[in-house]
Amino acid sequence: MRRLLRAPGPDSLWRNRDFNLLWGSQALSGLGSSMSSLAYPLVILVLTHNAVLAGAVGTAAMIAKTAVRLPVGVLVDRVNRRRMMLGCDAIRLVAFAGLTVSLLLGYGNVLAILVVAVLESVCAAAFDTGAMSAVRNLVPLDQVPTAVARDEARTYAVGLVGPPIGGAVFGLGRALPFLADAISYLVSLVGLLLIRRPMQEKATPADTDTSPLHDLLEGLRYTVTTPFLRAAMLIAAPLNFAINGMLFGIIILLQRNGTPPVLIGTVETIVGIGGLIGAIAASSLMRRFRFPVLLRGITLIGVPLMLAALPLASSPLAAAPIALVILLGPPLNAGLFGHLAVITPDRLLGRVNSAFMTAAMGLAALAPVLAGILAEHFGAAGVVLAFTAAFAVSTVVALTAKGIREMGPLTTNETGDTETGETGPGATETGESRESEESGLGGAGGTETDESGAGGAGHRPGTGEAG
Repeated sequence: MRRLLRAPGPDSLWRNRDFNLLWGSQALSGLGSSMSSLAYPLVILVLTHNAVLAGAVGTAAMIAKTAVRLPVGVLVDRVNRRRMMLGCDAIRLVAFAGLTVSLLLGYGNVLAILVVAVLESVCAAAFDTGAMSAVRNLVPLDQVPTAVARDEARTYAVGLVGPPIGGAVFGLGRALPFLADAISYLVSLVGLLLIRRPMQEKATPADTDTSPLHDLLEGLRYTVTTPFLRAAMLIAAPLNFAINGMLFGIIILLQRNGTPPVLIGTVETIVGIGGLIGAIAASSLMRRFRFPVLLRGITLIGVPLMLAALPLASSPLAAAPIALVILLGPPLNAGLFGHLAVITPDRLLGRVNSAFMTAAMGLAALAPVLAGILAEHFGAAGVVLAFTAAFAVSTVVALTAKGIREMGPLTTNETGDTETGETGPGATETGESRESEESGLGGAGGTETDESGAGGAGHRPGTGEAG
């Protein structure tokens, strides 16, 4: 017999010891990372007085994280996820402790900071992919969207409080933000050691006898041939591109208009508050609306909100309508990664997560460059209209994608295995999650949880990982 997945209770995750340990570990390490990320360019400026070098370190770290995203997805699916995550924390602990000591002794230099920044980015890519893939093994499948919503709230909260704390700590001593980050990884490591449940299903011999290249191609094939994931990428990529570009363009326009830096800084604050409110409200929205309704509504509302920034482009208030768009992002993220976790076999989760994030965020890397060109040659109108047009691409896909139109509710059989219909590419015969060939969501996904239409939807950046 089949039954609909129950809607998760709003407070149930607070009683889940293992999930809370993982969530708390990520919160502390995220806080430490936000502090050290602010400190990198500040320390380099103090040591060299060279703004180009200060920016180059951050760029190198971003390139490194992007370059390893697909390979670490393969790693996450081939090794013990807990041990890999522990190793990532241990490496970062040693790296930041060493950098702290070198700065205190006066031996700190740009090369040392660059090495630590790159190591941190590579380990972050592996750790984050492992954590995303582990969640479905720590919480019931129908609670994964709620778990992702809590992760979104954590990310936005850390983004709001981390940089100010990091700046204050840096004022007390240039090595202190890195010491704080080292301590955060120590605490995170302890938290991971205390988690009791396994973070992945037991691998079969067939899962470990293949080459890394075979595994990489298998993950890519599953991602692009699964209707939900294919539609999700087609929505998430232009959406993230549009929002990142709009925010960067607003900052450039404000600088060109002579807006004081303090006021320019309020743009990030406004956006962060919008994301945090959206993350807090995500669970409620997911219970009230079916995913296709939520997705289409958000992408339709986003177009006029993006356009509303045009008359405000000379003021920090231009960030307000963008913050409203980002406020709607965490529910999309929650549904997306919740549905992804349900339909993807556990043995493929690392590869699917990394492939999806690479596709969703790859285009966004070009947004700052285009924003600068548009602001220089076409002013506010060029920036707003161009990135609104990009956002509208996501809207069109959300309204027309066959997978979204025909998406049905997830069900479970009496043993608790999740079903969605036909067997999808890469699925096994062990009762792992499947997705119907007729299913598919865009840019943000969701799990429909009951016949009354409660559901989740989500997308990670244009909102956060639009960031």
